Amino acid sequence: MIRNYIIAMNVTEENKCLLNRDTEAEFEKVFRANFKNLHAYANTIVHDDVMAEEMVQNVFCRLWEKREQIQIRESVGAYLYRSVYHESLNYLKHLKVRDAYQTYIINHMADTGNAAYEIELGELEDRLGVALLELPEKCRTIFQMSRFEELKYQEIADKLEIPVKTVENQMGKALKLLRLKLVDFLPVALILVLIEM
Repeated sequence: MIRNYIIAMNVTEENKCLLNRDTEAEFEKVFRANFKNLHAYANTIVHDDVMAEEMVQNVFCRLWEKREQIQIRESVGAYLYRSVYHESLNYLKHLKVRDAYQTYIINHMADTGNAAYEIELGELEDRLGVALLELPEKCRTIFQMSRFEELKYQEIADKLEIPVKTVENQMGKALKLLRLKLVDFLPVALILVLIEM
């Protein structure tokens, strides 16, 4: 804890002046000067390198978007550390709520038996159908050929007369978009798949 406080105190007063000016280049200087230490600090809180990076980026994005409204009455470094701290705590609270909900669902499914399983599976299928329809057409077609027709990437590329790299990129895009659309269902979906096996 003392180490984190010392890091926060080492931020220069120059940052205070840089942020007051409204140019992207100077904002980027503040970002570059502070990102590494803020990332390390967030990582000590969330214990996840990728999410720590996300926390710091969220703080800087919000600062940039609201730069007209935000008035920093202390050093920029202190403001950034406090913002990263709160962003990280909010993330951890979100994880707790999500985990509690998942535990509830698992226990609830065990209590209600097979009927609940069928309802959950139906709801998941409905949400997957809606999410698939929201994908761009080319992306959806490639995803369906891969997952439902069980074609290999090369076979899809041959059928659609496109490069294999395009198929790979579209599959990556589809999986990313579906993951975002079904984020609340993913843990339940994995449990349902495991139960079915």
